[in-house]
Amino acid sequence: MGDAIGVGTSELRLAALVVQEPDAALDYFNTSPRVFLNLSDIDATGLVQEGSRITYRLVVAGDATAVETFNANARAQLGRGQRLETAASARPEIRRALERADRFLGLAALVSVVLAAVAVAMAARRHSARHLSGSAVMRCLGASQNTLVGIHAGELLMLGLMGSGVGIALAFGLQWLVADWLTDSLKLSIPGAGWRPVLEGFGVGLTVLLAFGVPPVLALRRVPALRVLRRDLDPTEPSAWLVALAGFTGLALLLWWKAGSAELGTAMLLGIVATLAVLAGLAWLLIALLRRVRSRLRGPWRYGLANVSRRSAASIAQVSALGLGLMALLLLTFVRTDLLDRWRNALPADAPNRFIINVQPDQVGPVLDFLTAQGVAEPELYPMIRARLLDVNGKPVDAESLGEQGGRARRLADREFNLSSAASLRTDNEVTAGKFWTGQVPAQTELSVEEDFAATLGWKLGDTVTFDIAGSPYTGRITSLRKIDWESFRPNFFVIGSPGSLDDFSGSHITAVNVPAERTRFTSELVDAFPNLSVVDIDAVLDQVRGTVEQVSTVVEAVFYFSLAAGVLVLLAAVSASQDERLLEGGVMRVLGGSRRQLRWAQVSEFSAIGLLSGVVAAIAATVLAGVVAKQVFDLPWTPDPALALTGAAIGTVAALLAGLLATRRVLDAPPSVTLRELQE
Repeated sequence: MGDAIGVGTSELRLAALVVQEPDAALDYFNTSPRVFLNLSDIDATGLVQEGSRITYRLVVAGDATAVETFNANARAQLGRGQRLETAASARPEIRRALERADRFLGLAALVSVVLAAVAVAMAARRHSARHLSGSAVMRCLGASQNTLVGIHAGELLMLGLMGSGVGIALAFGLQWLVADWLTDSLKLSIPGAGWRPVLEGFGVGLTVLLAFGVPPVLALRRVPALRVLRRDLDPTEPSAWLVALAGFTGLALLLWWKAGSAELGTAMLLGIVATLAVLAGLAWLLIALLRRVRSRLRGPWRYGLANVSRRSAASIAQVSALGLGLMALLLLTFVRTDLLDRWRNALPADAPNRFIINVQPDQVGPVLDFLTAQGVAEPELYPMIRARLLDVNGKPVDAESLGEQGGRARRLADREFNLSSAASLRTDNEVTAGKFWTGQVPAQTELSVEEDFAATLGWKLGDTVTFDIAGSPYTGRITSLRKIDWESFRPNFFVIGSPGSLDDFSGSHITAVNVPAERTRFTSELVDAFPNLSVVDIDAVLDQVRGTVEQVSTVVEAVFYFSLAAGVLVLLAAVSASQDERLLEGGVMRVLGGSRRQLRWAQVSEFSAIGLLSGVVAAIAATVLAGVVAKQVFDLPWTPDPALALTGAAIGTVAALLAGLLATRRVLDAPPSVTLRELQE
């Protein structure tokens, strides 16, 4: 402190040391050693003159709504060479972690909607079943269909509004508790929820209610009056199917909206339909099989499995509901596990933390020898040549000609490109279109381009691109597109030329190495030996990425456990849907001399069959859907894990069994008097 530092033509005093910059991780080279000057001292340094490489940045922070408004206004007024940077346009490593977290939160929202739909459907079915006899009596007393619809639909609407209101109130309470916990855990200020979630909460609740609660309630208006004497008569309501179809369409739109991604919403919707179809079909086959084999069984097992086949419609509904709920929970578990594993393994301990640039061709050998002597593991130096884009397919390119492609394309046309060449494809690059030249040297210059970069500029396979390198043209044909794993933290290039195509152009080399923390003198010793080299310490970027991943993982874990808790409630709701029937049957069995042990074993056999079928199908469906979602939505490598699927199926079976036993525990305690009253109603 207090030392005199010569900067340009001025001599300034070292007054302070900067520990961290909030925006230091937006760019690799933004983390190199920097000197901060008072703006009024800039002119005296003589640094700003013709040919100076100087840019200006305005850093904005504040309330989220105000920042969004500023972004929208600023983006509309950007001029040539200007750009707007946000967290969404940060380094690819940070951006991908945030994007995946956002998609996972969307997936968790979808799972919550699906679980809510299952719970509402089963609860509405039970509600409708309990009012069949009452509606039949009202029909005998002259009640019209419109009266019944008004009574029950109005009651359902009131319950829906009350339930949504209670849920929103609980959500605000949990938001306050969780936000307070996250503030301490993440060292961040968590913004308030605002009032928009209130409207969204009521919208989601009423949409799900319309789709799955109204159809069984509408059927009450067609209850035959004869049902007062014959309980085997159930109503049918053709218009309920139209309401269900309209509600299902609303649910589909709801899924697409909550997903924030058409791919994720479509995958989830197709997965739901396919899983329901498979579950219903297998449940029907199970019932048909049990009808054939139950006569060969004895004791409580025969009675329990007979219940599955005797209540065929209820059993199919329960298997479908349980299976769908388990599938949603297992899907969330599979994706969450793979996502967190991917994040934790994305930055290995030996990730490169120093970029070395400006290595001249005659220094490649000596620099490699120096790095080897320092104990750095087999570094590889890559050629890097600066160039400007001239034309594509013979048509000159400038910022105005790229107006249709957007602001980023225009900025790319204005800037210099870093070109490189390679003989083979690296492990952190994957060809997505065309063919790479590994193992051969093309007769004509070929180019391999990063796929998103090509899409931004409107390039495609077969296009001929010409660059200007220090006044000389460099032309090549695009023969492949690549996807780059930016999380490898190795030097990567948007455009790579075929071997030997850049040999006639002068340039430099770049490499990335991992330097142990204890080698504090590495940079100074390297620069002393090779004064022209620039060494960029990217530990700040690595720390930022690791910190972001840890923060995002914490949020993902919290949301996951909320969804898991909701899933347990859904399992209870699905099993409780037939509780009244089991209560009646259990009472009859008690009157006829059945023991508690016999009833319990009968329940175990019934719920084991339902849970096993639901768990196995749910595990298979979740595995398939998780693979689709992981690859197409989260851009994660996916390898099916049979052990995880079997574990999920076993857990699902046990969960269904325990939920069933818990929901029907009253059956064992039902006295005969209760049963007689039920029979007389």
